[in-house]
Amino acid sequence: MRLPFQKLSAIYARVAALALVVGFVLRIVLLFNEQTVDIDFSFGEWVKIYLLGAVNDLMVVTLGGIPLLLFLASITEQKYRRPWGWLLLGVLVAALCYVLFFNSIFHQYSGAARRIATAVIAYWCASFALRLFLPRVRPYWSRGWFTVLTMIYVGAILFNGVSEYFFWNEFGVRYNFIAVDYLVYTHEVVGNIMESYPILPIAGALIAITLTVWWLLFRGLGRIDESLQAAPWRRIVLPLYGVMCLAAVGIISFNLRFQQSPNVYANELQANGLQRFYDAFLKNELAYRDFYPTCTEAEAEAFLRATYQSEEGVRRTLQPNVDAPRRNLVLITLESMSAEYMARFGNTESLTPNLDSLYQIGLGFDRVYATGNRTVRGLEALTLSLPPCPGQSIIKRKDNTSCLTVGELLAEQGYTTCYFYGGNAYFDNMESFFGGNGYRIVDQRQYSPEEITFRNIWGVCDEDSYRKAIRTINTLSEEGAPFFAHIMSVSNHRPFTYPAGKISIPHDIKSRKGGVMYSDYALGEFFRAAANEPWFENTIFLVAADHCASSAGSTEIPLEKYHIPALIYAPGIVAPQIEERMVSQIDLMPTLLDVAGIGYESPFYGRSIFEEGYTERAFVATYQDLGYVEGDRLTILSPVRRVKQLRIVPTEENPHALAPIAEVDSVLLQHAVAYY
Repeated sequence: MRLPFQKLSAIYARVAALALVVGFVLRIVLLFNEQTVDIDFSFGEWVKIYLLGAVNDLMVVTLGGIPLLLFLASITEQKYRRPWGWLLLGVLVAALCYVLFFNSIFHQYSGAARRIATAVIAYWCASFALRLFLPRVRPYWSRGWFTVLTMIYVGAILFNGVSEYFFWNEFGVRYNFIAVDYLVYTHEVVGNIMESYPILPIAGALIAITLTVWWLLFRGLGRIDESLQAAPWRRIVLPLYGVMCLAAVGIISFNLRFQQSPNVYANELQANGLQRFYDAFLKNELAYRDFYPTCTEAEAEAFLRATYQSEEGVRRTLQPNVDAPRRNLVLITLESMSAEYMARFGNTESLTPNLDSLYQIGLGFDRVYATGNRTVRGLEALTLSLPPCPGQSIIKRKDNTSCLTVGELLAEQGYTTCYFYGGNAYFDNMESFFGGNGYRIVDQRQYSPEEITFRNIWGVCDEDSYRKAIRTINTLSEEGAPFFAHIMSVSNHRPFTYPAGKISIPHDIKSRKGGVMYSDYALGEFFRAAANEPWFENTIFLVAADHCASSAGSTEIPLEKYHIPALIYAPGIVAPQIEERMVSQIDLMPTLLDVAGIGYESPFYGRSIFEEGYTERAFVATYQDLGYVEGDRLTILSPVRRVKQLRIVPTEENPHALAPIAEVDSVLLQHAVAYY
């Protein structure tokens, strides 16, 4: 009994030690990231980051050791003895026949799923038959798989450390909902990674380090199977490890209470990335009433009626301007265009000369806030004019067709509505949402080869997308009906590649500033080309970002990371002016409809800034923290029924700086709860 315990303990200790070392080094590296290098931590926060962080890492690796322990427990001669060996072989053969010759469950998925299942079962069937009839190969098989599995563990720990570094570098947090999405859209995400980073050198170095670390840790345990044939150790070790796993779950859950400090970076550094990933996966949807502060339906209804001067909820009749001609409408959504890139808001690098010039000749909004930090959140805000919901965006949820969208509303008024996307609209469920809500979709699949001058994994470059939109709009305008075109840009996104010779930043640098500058350049080219079309003089354009380039900050919802540019442009129709009031992203389309003089029965929470009784407020959220800005306060609602308020205290460096407040303003809290 002593030898199996010694070897099992040695395996666990080596895997755990590697995970602790990688976790420790990773936290040091993340601290020196440009987003966190200037953050001060108290002594208590340092202790939590490294001590509780190590505990979290150890608990996660304990849970992760279950597959390896089950493999070691399976190394026994008993399964090869009659009748068990023959029964197991029969089951495997039957499973193989089921997959090969019958309409199996794998037929409901892609052909790849069936091929993978067939290959795995065929291998298992053949290898078990070989071990059953040739006993001499059993030790080699066990030893080989032990080597493979331990290498996988070593490689996975190292790979996760590298992945977390790059994820933090991009988003300033551990794995979150975005990482969960990345597993769904593997084609775009893997392609994006391949185009953004030197994958082959990184992969080669990672493989070399994995082999070296494995050799140092496990080379002396290669004959592990010979001491694990007897059964007694299983009766003790398996229940004991089960208790350890239950304790690990309890400790991880207990430690979550120490990850709720005002310093979000300290919380993120203390956490374990894999635990954060699992948590984000579970929170795909969050029922508001189960996790957030709430009020009665009657109280919320009364607040909405008073705020919107409506008879039921937010529904109200907005009268048309009978003297206004029917205008064409174009909405351009700019990928990841933070306001901080504009000279208008203090940038001195001349990244957005076209956007800045449009602000001078259009209706420019100085204080617009995006509802979230993903494209689907921006699209949700602009098409549904709704505050963000906890969990997944409505665009990515099931049963999201026949919604009350701007496109559906305009289609009912005789408009032809189109959604233009330079990539494949199946991404982020856009095809289902827009196709099921009154939009005609024009995406990369509708481009002929001669229409594409440049593309990367996300789709065609913005210039190609804008040219396609103009050609399509020309066709629509000839039909006589007014049109509404929603154009989603893609170029300002990692890997930040674009056609050569267009801007001063070389196309192969792959820098975010290059992506911003090219996106702005393509926008300018679009307006220069559109100005020559006959429909231009009767068209009102709304240009707005979908979200900012980054959402990382020292608070749950750093307000400056939600500040986006937006403007309405229509020479001869909209007089140049600057709107200094606070505006939510959900207010932009109702304002555009108002400028166009369109009357309708409004189902929208968003309001035109020209509507009587317009109230300055904004909605900002992550996938679980719901923010509401009114006056100089940001109210944050979080699971489980936690409330936090911060005061906006502008400084010269940051006009959106936040300071904690000891006492919560109950009126503003009631407003936030009623809205959400």
